[in-house]
Parts: sequence; structure tokens; C-alpha cells
Amino acid sequence: MGRELKRRGAPFRQPEWSALAMMEAPEVVGEVHRSFIQNGAQVITTNSYALVPFHIGQECFDAQAQLLADKAGKVAREAAILEGKQTLVAGSIPPLFGSYRADLYQPENAEKIASPLIKGLDQHIDVWLAETQSLIAESTAIYQQVKALGTNNKPFWVSFTLEDSEPTNVPKLRSGETVKDAVKAMAALNVDAILFNCSQPEVMEEALIAARTTLESLNVTGIQLGVYANAFPPTTKEATANDGLDELRDDLNFDVYTQLAEKWRHQGATLIGGCCGIGPEHINAISKHFHK
Repeated sequence: MGRELKRRGAPFRQPEWSALAMMEAPEVVGEVHRSFIQNGAQVITTNSYALVPFHIGQECFDAQAQLLADKAGKVAREAAILEGKQTLVAGSIPPLFGSYRADLYQPENAEKIASPLIKGLDQHIDVWLAETQSLIAESTAIYQQVKALGTNNKPFWVSFTLEDSEPTNVPKLRSGETVKDAVKAMAALNVDAILFNCSQPEVMEEALIAARTTLESLNVTGIQLGVYANAFPPTTKEATANDGLDELRDDLNFDVYTQLAEKWRHQGATLIGGCCGIGPEHINAISKHFHK
């Protein structure tokens, strides 16, 4: 979403990032949603990822977070209706204290940040998506808030971001916690889907294998698995998500990404898409591949 907004000339700067278009040009957000749907997306995600104090500042968050989340939900829903397709709207609940930085998590303040986003999005969405989660504790806290405040028992999807800056013996979250432990914790909550996102495509397959084998060992069925990778180079532990735009890899063309997506499907992924730097054209390619 953020990259597409910038590419289309929407208001865009750091630290507000994609939130700025939600404030000043929501019609462009709608255009981006529609572009993804037109290119085969069966799920679109609300543009609420940057509606946290980390990006928009505490004063703006206190005054506008719920209103902006409501607008993000409305714009996504309107795009799905205008395209006349059975497109699911996923309500994005982001890392509450900054992407990739499990060390910045503040359990005492999690509820204050999650609550207005949940309240604003709730009436417009089909599924909840806690995404780019680096830490099991934060994912659990978001799940609990959604169940406390959300209505109609909507499905809950959780998506973890993986350590990709250095080789690991086993797949890990950016917190250092293992994928195996994260999957066990989410299975205990009975989430509806476990995904991996905003990490290099090359680390996704091992994470899927770990997730699938863990669920099998627990004799748990009914939890979908998924992947939506980014197009970034390896992201360091000291990364800050609002200092500037990361460079994008130039080797992840549509064919390469589609080949990777096929590997993910082979390992059990039924929810496949794209994160930062993966645009409508990539979605078009994988959509055509999977619907030959």
C-alpha cells in the first residue's frame, strides 16, 4: 500500500508514511485497493498500519486514531463493493510500537493503542489481521483486545515477521523466539490463520515447514497458513521503520516471485500475497498462475 501510494503521487512523507494519504487523500487509497482487486487480489488490507503514535505522533493519535481507522475501513469496504467481487477486507492491526522492534514493546500501553484501531475498523471488515508481529506477547495482547472489543466473532489471522538479517539454525521471529513456539501459542488461542510477512521471500519456506509440522505434532487442524513477503534486502535488528524508505531488490520480478509462491503453496500455504514492494503486477502474476 505505502509504495503504491507514493508511486501514484499521493501525499507521502516520513514519519507519517501511508497514514498521510489516509488523512489527506483517501481517494487515492481507494484507487490502490481497487487496483489490487482488479489484478486478482481476493483479500485487501485496510490502510491502518501506520495509524499508531510511532508514525503519526501521540497528539494526533489521541485525537484522530479511531476516526482514521474508521475511514480506512470504509475506504477498503467501498473499494470491494465498487469492484463487485467477493473480496475480503482484512483489518490491519500493526506492531503497536514500531515495525521489527520487539524490544520497544510496552505491555502496559498496548491496550491504549490497539483499542481505538479495533473500534474504528470493526464494523467494516471481514477478518482481523495482526501483522508484522515480532513478539508472541504482543500478538497475544492484540488477540485478547480484538476478542474483547470486536463484534460478530470475526476470524483472527496473525502474521509474524521473521529474522532475516543473519542465518539461524531454526526459523525465528525478530524477537528471537522460535516459529515453533509462536505457532504453539497461536494454536492455543485457536486463531484462524498463521502467516509470515514483511521478511525476505527466501526465509518463508522454512518457517512454513516449521509451522506445518508443529501443527501436525499438536494434532491441530483448521488453521490456515500463509505468506506475504517483502522486497527488501535483509533488515537489521536496529532497523527503524520511519527514518526513510528501504531500498527494494531488483531481482524479485514477477516470474521469480511466482516461483517462490508455488514453493509456499507446496508447503501448505493457502493464503499468499505480497508485502512492501510487492505491487499489483506481482499479484496479477501469482493470481494467473494459481488460477490457470
